[in-house]
Amino acid sequence: MTTTSTPPGLARFNVLQEHAALAGLHEACASTVWARRLLAGRPYATLDDLCAASDAAMADLGTADLQEAMAGHPPIGRPRPGDPTSTREQAGMAGAAEELKAEMLELNLAYQERFGHVFLICATGRTGEQMRDAVKERIGNSPDQEREIVRTELGKINRIRLARLVEEDA
Repeated sequence: MTTTSTPPGLARFNVLQEHAALAGLHEACASTVWARRLLAGRPYATLDDLCAASDAAMADLGTADLQEAMAGHPPIGRPRPGDPTSTREQAGMAGAAEELKAEMLELNLAYQERFGHVFLICATGRTGEQMRDAVKERIGNSPDQEREIVRTELGKINRIRLARLVEEDA
């Protein structure tokens, strides 16, 4: 017999008080509009349902909301001290050679000067070299192209973070 019950972590998320649920969502994505939209969609039956709602909310974010979401991410190679999430996600840079770290810092600065925000990529599972190559490739994009790539990358990050949010033990 198969069961269609909601996974325990997701069931717990579905019944969290609003402020606690918002805090968890805000850790996944710094966009207030995104978090409120996901909160309003509760309850979710499956992680896929939650991720689909996340994707839809991300697709609808305006420029200011997208900037708010990006502001929650530190530069690649410089995770925030005491932030286990960015440290874990950027693990590919942790063991990188000093030369690569210095090159990434320069590329981050050039990218930020060109686009007005940090270089954002779903860093989970990527090596330092892969992230460096990506920033080199993307720095030549138009601002419109880059905004849509950033939106896609944020969506990937949000999915990973949402899975952790609802799969972790209470």
